[in-house]
Amino acid sequence: MDARDATKLLESAMPDDPGTVWADFGAGGGTFTRALVELLGPSARVFAVDRDAVSLPSLDRWPVQFRGRVVPIVADISRSFDLPAVLDGAVIANALHYFRDPTAVLASLVARVTLGGRVVIMEYDRRAGNPWVPYPIPLAEIEAIAEGAGLSAPVITATRPSRYGGDLYVAASDRRG
Repeated sequence: MDARDATKLLESAMPDDPGTVWADFGAGGGTFTRALVELLGPSARVFAVDRDAVSLPSLDRWPVQFRGRVVPIVADISRSFDLPAVLDGAVIANALHYFRDPTAVLASLVARVTLGGRVVIMEYDRRAGNPWVPYPIPLAEIEAIAEGAGLSAPVITATRPSRYGGDLYVAASDRRG
């Protein structure tokens, strides 16, 4: 998936007024980070959070219009870490399936989002785990996970076939008060 594909997937899940401070939890190489920066506009700030410093994007190779708008943070999203802002929203793309208890991890991330803020989750609708998706989150389970983490019932805004089998889905929820 490239940034253009990621932007199309995210676009359908973004709120009308997304705010300007977001995080990409489990950012990896920055595909969804870059899509967020594109969608949020020139005044946005995006925290790219990933435990692997090597996988975080090398910002000096990004086009000049992105520099200074992305703040890389090396941290394991399943543990406590510092984040220097309250978030208007967050994206968690293909990251929750690494955790045996995705509800607990998601709840700790949702706590960083302002009340009413948007949380966008992308996962594979798979039934069995494998080395790359050890704890799949089937579409039938995402509502219970989201609500258990303090989010509204998710709205599925996009799906697409995955070249790895099954479908990729995009679920948009808002933090409840």
